[in-house]
Amino acid sequence: MTLDDYRNERLRKLNEIKNLGINPYPAKTFRNTKISQILSDFDALSDKEVTIAGRITAIRSFGKLAFVKVSDMSGEVQIFMTQKDLENDKLFNTKRLKLLDSGDFIEATGKVGKSSTGEISVFTDFVRLLGKTLRPLPGRDGFTNKEERYRRRYVDMNVNPEVRDRLIRRSKFWQATRDYMNSHGFIEVNTPVLEHTTGGADATPFTTHMDATDEDYYLRISQELPLKRLLGGGFEKVYDIGPRFRNEGVDDEHLPEHIAFESYAAYEDYEDGMTFYEDMLKYVAKETWGTLKFNVGGFDIDLDNGGKPWPRIKYADLLKAKYDVDVFNPDRDQLTDILRTEFAKSEDKNDAAAKKSLEHTLETASTERLIDHVWKLIRKTSAGPYWLIEEPLALSPLAKTVENNPLVTQRFHPIIAGTEMGNGYSELNDPLDQLERFQKQQAMRDAGDTEAQMLDMDFVEMLEYGMPPACGWGNSERNFWLLEGVSGREAVPFPIIKSIK
Repeated sequence: MTLDDYRNERLRKLNEIKNLGINPYPAKTFRNTKISQILSDFDALSDKEVTIAGRITAIRSFGKLAFVKVSDMSGEVQIFMTQKDLENDKLFNTKRLKLLDSGDFIEATGKVGKSSTGEISVFTDFVRLLGKTLRPLPGRDGFTNKEERYRRRYVDMNVNPEVRDRLIRRSKFWQATRDYMNSHGFIEVNTPVLEHTTGGADATPFTTHMDATDEDYYLRISQELPLKRLLGGGFEKVYDIGPRFRNEGVDDEHLPEHIAFESYAAYEDYEDGMTFYEDMLKYVAKETWGTLKFNVGGFDIDLDNGGKPWPRIKYADLLKAKYDVDVFNPDRDQLTDILRTEFAKSEDKNDAAAKKSLEHTLETASTERLIDHVWKLIRKTSAGPYWLIEEPLALSPLAKTVENNPLVTQRFHPIIAGTEMGNGYSELNDPLDQLERFQKQQAMRDAGDTEAQMLDMDFVEMLEYGMPPACGWGNSERNFWLLEGVSGREAVPFPIIKSIK
């Protein structure tokens, strides 16, 4: 049978149900017990009357007997039905079960017990229809195409319940983040998504138009600058968890729209931050997965690090040791040679589009960008955990410099399983220094670097009114994807996917 055949048969049943005077989509339900309660508290509920509700997953009818499997979000249980004349013509007995299908939502009231085979069951003579479905759910084996799964995520969650379980852990991940921050005196403040000038990260923004003001706006790429304005307004510990938007490619580690977390603490610096956020990352992992040990992308990771603090390794030292690169006196030819050599060893070496992209980058990117690309070659082979510290000034336009070395900044990244799991630094609060750095970024942007930051004079003005010294930190849900061991699109409820035209 085709999908249309199944749908037409269910439409026929729907009409028959309506002709019986039964509302196939009632608003009121009387559920008082979740299925998980029956399974976990059987002794307490045995021989007690309960009302359950959920989706039919299977129907087996044997004349006067019927067994109906029903699931809700908490579990699955069997309904044991015997033939009995209807006392209420709005209900379904064993004779009317032919009008119901797998996938329909029903409600059942009956006593908890065990069948002759020992299976926990709800014994009832009648069920009530809560929602008639018109399309059958595909079997697990017949719904494996990723594009179809992402496009019909609501079906995916039913066919592949581990997707739903993953989203529950995703919620725990962010709740644990909130709990940790709130318990340390931070206040959550939601910041604007629409901005006249966007900044706080190196990324290409989305643009939109507001009819009310007849102006174009950017969708934020970061919560950073509004949160630091709150520090200027007298807040001392603030954070925001919410969506941000970066007009970039879609791959295992990047989604143009994703949830991100940023926080700022006045009167603290990057050394305070590394201690605080190391504890936070471990707390969130433990609350979400119940462990600090993970195997990710072939890396065995122990966030506890044997009970010792994570190592702190300087950016310049890593590049010098690995590629003999002097980040303070870079040789552009050396950088391009390194990138071409490493590309020749990669899986993309025979990909014409990848070759073209590399050559375009080598031709147009600033020297600072090329240094960053070389660093990423090191990062992807790093198991961690360790803190990468003191990035060059040119790569950190919002961070304070180290007092005894003004060429590097008080910036820190946790490196775990080949990726950066966050970004933090001692925040720049010198308005003149910030203006000069913004101007350099704007010049890079004017020269064609679409990821360079914009000149934000309003933010500079805020700094002129005064902002206390502070430590800032941010991480995205990429941390969740990484430790969950899946791609970004597998880990969000409704991933970006190209529409069908």
